[in-house]
Amino acid sequence: MTYYIHADKFFLENVTEDGGYLEIQDNGKFGFYYSENEKPQGKIIDYSGKWIAPGLVDTHVHGSLNEDIMRSDWAGVNRLSEGFLQSGVTSWLPTTYTASATTLTEICRMFGEHKGEEIGAKIQGLHFEGPYFTAEHAGAENPKYLLDPDIDQFKQWREDSQGLLNKISLAPERKGAKEFIRAVVKEGVVVALGHSSADYTQAKAGIEAGASMFTHTFNGMPDPAHHDTSISNAAMALNNVTAELICDGHHVNKEMVRALIKAKGPEHICLITDCMEAGMMPDGDYMLGELPVYVKDGMARLKTGNNLAGSILQLNTALKNVVDWNVATPEEAVMMAAYVPAKSAHVLDKCGSIAPDKAADFLVLNKDMTLSETYLEGESRYQA
Repeated sequence: MTYYIHADKFFLENVTEDGGYLEIQDNGKFGFYYSENEKPQGKIIDYSGKWIAPGLVDTHVHGSLNEDIMRSDWAGVNRLSEGFLQSGVTSWLPTTYTASATTLTEICRMFGEHKGEEIGAKIQGLHFEGPYFTAEHAGAENPKYLLDPDIDQFKQWREDSQGLLNKISLAPERKGAKEFIRAVVKEGVVVALGHSSADYTQAKAGIEAGASMFTHTFNGMPDPAHHDTSISNAAMALNNVTAELICDGHHVNKEMVRALIKAKGPEHICLITDCMEAGMMPDGDYMLGELPVYVKDGMARLKTGNNLAGSILQLNTALKNVVDWNVATPEEAVMMAAYVPAKSAHVLDKCGSIAPDKAADFLVLNKDMTLSETYLEGESRYQA
C-alpha cells in the first residue's frame, strides 16, 4: 500500500526541504515529495522532529561482525548485509584485500553465483583493493601477492563475478598501469589510485588515462609536500576526481579532513569506512586477510609493524563526525555518504539519493545526525 512519510527535513537529490511529505509507493520505490501545504490523502507515518536521508552507500568496506569478504561464505556475507542496516548502509561494494589469484577467483565466483540474493544492504558491485599496488605503501596489504596490472587476468575475474567487479584500486606507477586503466575504464570499471609511492606526475598520468578516484586519501601514500609533490598532492589538486576519505578521527585528523573538503568541495568527497571484521565487535585480536591485527582505542593495527589495518568505523559514525567536527553541514555530510559514493561507483541510478522511482532505501535521522531507523524498499528493517 502506498503511504507517506512526514518529517521535519528531507534530504532530496537536488534540494533539501523543510517539512512536507514523501510518497512511498506500493512497489517499494519513492514517489513525489509534497510540501507542508500539499498534505496528501492516505496513510501517513509521522516522524516529526526527525530528518529523512537516503540510505548510505559504502563503496570500500571489507567486513564487520567478525565476517570478512576474504573468508566468509555466502551465509556470512548475508549476515554482513543485514548487519550494515544497523549503520544506515543500504548499499555497499564488498571490498577484497590483496591476495593470491586463486583466492580472488574464488571470491568472484561466490559473488557471481549468488548475485542478487543478499537479504539486507544491497551489493551494488565488487571492489578489488589490489593486487596491483606498490610494496612501500602496501600498508596492511600482503606484499607477497603484489603484481603489475594484467588486463587478461582482470577480465577473467570480471567474468567470474558475472560483471559485479566494477571498481579496482591500484598504484599508477606499476608497469603497464596507464594502459590497464584505459582498457578497463572503457568497460565501465571505476579505477581508484592508492597504496602508492607515485609522485604527482605519475598520479596525474593515471587520472588522465581514466582513473577517477583516490583510495582512502592520505592513507597508503606519501604525505602532501610543497616541493617534491606526491600522489597526495594530486588528490587535492586535480579537477573532477573524487577522493575517498576515512573520517574516524584516526586515519586522517580533522584539520586535514577540512583541508581536503575545502580543496575538492563536498561533491568530490566519498566517505568510506575501510572497515574490517572487527567492526561492531569488542576490542581484541582479529585477522585482516592473512595478517594478524589487534583492536584497541577505536583503531585496528597490525601486530607486526603496528600499521593501521583498515578501520572499525561505521558509515553512520563518519556521517555524524564530519558534522560534529564542523567540517561539513548536514546536507553536505549526506551528500558525501550517499550521493557521491553512488555516483563515483556508477550506481547512482540504483541508490544514493531520494528521487522518484528509485528504490525507497532511506534513513530516519535524529537532529544530532544519529540513526533512528533504516528502511529498505519502503520497509522498516532496523530501529535503533
